[in-house]
This record gives sequence, C-alpha cells and structure tokens, in this order.
Amino acid sequence: MSGKGRGLRGAAVVVGVLGVVLALGALVYARDSYGSSTVGSQSMAPTYKPGDRIVYEKVDGGEVHRGDVVLFSAPDRYGFSASVMQRVIGVGGDRVVCCAGSGTAARITVNGKPLAEPYVKQGDVDGVHKTYDVTVPKGRLLLLGDNRANSMDSRFFASDHDGTVAKSAVRDRVTDDRTVASVIGTAVISGVVLALVGIGLGIAAFVVRRRRAAPVAPWPVQQV
Repeated sequence: MSGKGRGLRGAAVVVGVLGVVLALGALVYARDSYGSSTVGSQSMAPTYKPGDRIVYEKVDGGEVHRGDVVLFSAPDRYGFSASVMQRVIGVGGDRVVCCAGSGTAARITVNGKPLAEPYVKQGDVDGVHKTYDVTVPKGRLLLLGDNRANSMDSRFFASDHDGTVAKSAVRDRVTDDRTVASVIGTAVISGVVLALVGIGLGIAAFVVRRRRAAPVAPWPVQQV
C-alpha cells in the first residue's frame, strides 16, 4: 500500500474511534447523570404544572440546598414508591416557622429571617392556615409544595419526625439549566460526525488501495 493509502487508513481509524468514543461517552454520562419525567400533579404549580416535562440530576440528599426542587421516595408516607416532587425549605439545624404576617404578606421564617418565595401560587405561602414551628433534625429536610393550598407535604406528617424527610430518600434534583443537555447533545452529534468522517476516510483508503493494485500490462498492446 502506498504512503497515501496508509495515511488515509490510519486517519480513518483514529477519527472513527474518537467519534465512537465521544458519542458513546456522552450518551453513557447522560444516562447515568440525568433523566426526565412528566409532572403529574398540581402540588408544584405554577412552577411546574401537570404535563410539564422536567429534567433532573441524579443526586443524593447530601447535595441539595434550601430552595432546590427534589424528587424523593417515601412509600411509608404516601403509600406508593413513585417519586414525589417538592421544594427544600429547611435543612438540618434550621428552625422553620409559619407564619409571620397574614394573607399575601405572610412569610415563613427560617432561623428568624423571612423567606422570600416568589414561586408560590398566588403569593400564598400558608395555603391551609396550618401553623408549625419545626427545628429540622440533622440528616433530614423539611419539604413543601409551591401550591401550598394543594400539596401533601411536610405540614401534614407532623407525627413523623415533625414532617421532615430523610436526606437518603432524595433521588434527584430538578434542574432548569439546559447548558449540560446542550453540551451533551453537541458531543453526541460531534461524535457521530467524526465517526462518519472516519468511515469516509476508510472508503477513500480502500479506493486508493484498489487503484494501486490494478494490474498493468507488461508490454504495449497493439490493436489491429
């Protein structure tokens, strides 16, 4: 094989393998680190309404913070193992009190400071006029829905660790950041393109090889 043919074959292998590794690596990372689901209840409206498609990161409870929207499983509490979506209001050590003020001026306080909650439905942070004063135990979370008038959240399970949920029950964290998804999509597309280029180079190497291997007559042939 000529130097040109060998060069094309080598380039085909390098580019093709790089493309396959890049595409498969991005797909495996996406599968292991992210997922998507459809909202099925009104408890997080208006932030997330029934039928909305959400993207979530696969994390554990040790990675979440106040304000995060998480998916968790509490079959003993809800009677099913499917994930429930609620917002983290308090973490271990926080004192969460409802409510200071009244009406749309009411505020939940966390460690004595009013909590700004622009996400709650119609500005009603109370919802069911249920007062509570909870110091969140270490390793647990106090969770509420954004639709406070229609959410079976920590407020209704006071007999179970003051309504708090163990961090270990958390499975995922909802994300509105599409940057990672865009990067993964770009990596997959780039990998596919590189793999196709590798195939093209391989075909070119094969053509060059065939041309070099074509038989040539050892003496001129005269036609009569």
